[in-house]
Parts: sequence; structure tokens; C-alpha cells
Amino acid sequence: MVYQEKYIKGEMEVEFVPQGTLAERLRAGGSGTPAFYTQTGVDTVFEHGGLPILNSLDGRKPLIVNLPKESRIFDGKKYLLENALKTNFSLIKGWKADTEGNLIFRKSARNFNVDMAKAAKVCIAEVEEIVPAGELDPDHIHLPSIFVHRLVVTGKYQKRVEYLTTSTPNSDYEDSWFSPKIANGTISCPEMTKKRLRIAKRAAKEIKSGIFVNLGVGIPSSIINFIDSDKSVRFQSENGILGLGRYPTEDKVDPDIVNAGKETVTLSKGASIFSSSDSFSMIRGKHLDVSKTNLSL
Repeated sequence: MVYQEKYIKGEMEVEFVPQGTLAERLRAGGSGTPAFYTQTGVDTVFEHGGLPILNSLDGRKPLIVNLPKESRIFDGKKYLLENALKTNFSLIKGWKADTEGNLIFRKSARNFNVDMAKAAKVCIAEVEEIVPAGELDPDHIHLPSIFVHRLVVTGKYQKRVEYLTTSTPNSDYEDSWFSPKIANGTISCPEMTKKRLRIAKRAAKEIKSGIFVNLGVGIPSSIINFIDSDKSVRFQSENGILGLGRYPTEDKVDPDIVNAGKETVTLSKGASIFSSSDSFSMIRGKHLDVSKTNLSL
């Protein structure tokens, strides 16, 4: 909210970037690729320009806007040119590190951390524990030490959950939905909950067995809770999870297992975890059967 207010009041420059494009720009920056083409943003303000980057101090008019992007046709489809993104510093959060600087992330906390680290001249990693070199299994390293320049140990670390989202033990979810909570208490709106419940349950019936699915935040993310037990469906989340499960019961909450909407979730059997750029490779590479941009049910 602080950044939002500063942007509106003209106190801060903000460049809006689609999440998948951001992941790929970082990945490209870290790998020495100067630019790439993507379909994301075609025929929108991202292509034609005019999106405010810096507003006037009274917030009434933009002083700086994004410029039009170069486009090119590949296989009959239009793509936009996006430049790689490099940074002077990156501040990332890891789980364990060794004294060489090799990092391990825990569960979905890997997300953008890997790509951010590689795109920076200097990467500063906050970790919960540093062990002697050689204690970490080389096969389990998520980020090699060459990308990490500074380590910071936090000591006692409290993991906060932005949206503590739980469910009842009722396996069929017929009588109750989930209970999202935030720092100042429980979000409560019975009528809205009933409407969302009905929409999610109906949408779940359209999901076929044996497919890979990415769903948006909000009502779509709750569809997972209403999939029939005889269906085999793999749900994917942009923050780096393939194999999302239902919302956890209160005793199963893990702050390092969240979906793209920052809600607490569970992992299904056979789940895998990876970086955000890998996640968007699945989406943009059309490896999913259903996504927010490919509703091929």
C-alpha cells in the first residue's frame, strides 16, 4: 500500500511488467541473453505504450509513460520484443546455505529467488542457517555459490503467512468452504462465501481427468477443493508448484507452501517444486492443458 500511494502521488517511478515476462527478463539477464520475443502483451498498452510510469505530484497526469515495443511475426503470430533485466543488487530469502554460498530453498519459497539472484551483480541472501562446506548434498543445491555474494543469518526467524487459508476436515467440502485469515482477523462474508462455493463447485465439474491445470487466484484457486476423488488432475501454480493440493486443515499449515495468491495450500502426492521461470515455461510453452490463457477443457 505504501508503494501504491507513492506511485499515485508521483513520488515513485513504477514500470508494470506481466509476471511471466518479469521472470523471463530476469532469467535472460542472468544468462546473458540481451532480449527475447513473447506473445504476452500483444495488442495491449504494453505494446502500444502510454502506461504511466511516473505521475505528476498531484496525480492528475503522467509525466513518464512506457514506450511502444518492437514487434515481429513468427509462424503467423505477433510477438513483442522484451529486453533482459539486470540489477545491481538482489535481496533474496533462502533456507540453508553452506559457507561457500550454496543455497537451498524450502518448498514454494524458491519462486523468484533463483532468477533474481542470477540477474544481479551482487546477490545478498538471507538464510536461516549456515552449515560448513560439504554438509549440503551437491545433488540438493538449488542455487550454486557463484551467484551468491553475501550471506545474512537472521537468527530467530518468524515465518509470517499473508493469507492463512484453511479448510475443515470434511473431505467433500459440502457444508463449508475455506476460512481465509489475515493479520487483523478472519474475513467473513457468508453470502459471498456461498456464491463462491457454488461457482467453484460448478467449475470443478468441467475439469477433466488426466490433465494439467493452472488456475487464477481467488475463486479459481478454490476449485481444487471440489475435484471428484476419482479424477486425476495436476494443478500448477505460477510461483513454482506442480501438484497443488487442497487447502490445509489448521494442524497442517506450512508457511513455505503457498499458491500464487499467497494462500496456504498442501502438496499432492508426486508434486514437484521449481523456480518461477520454469513455471512460466510450462505455461508459455503450452505444456498445460488448461490455463488462464488457454481454456482448452
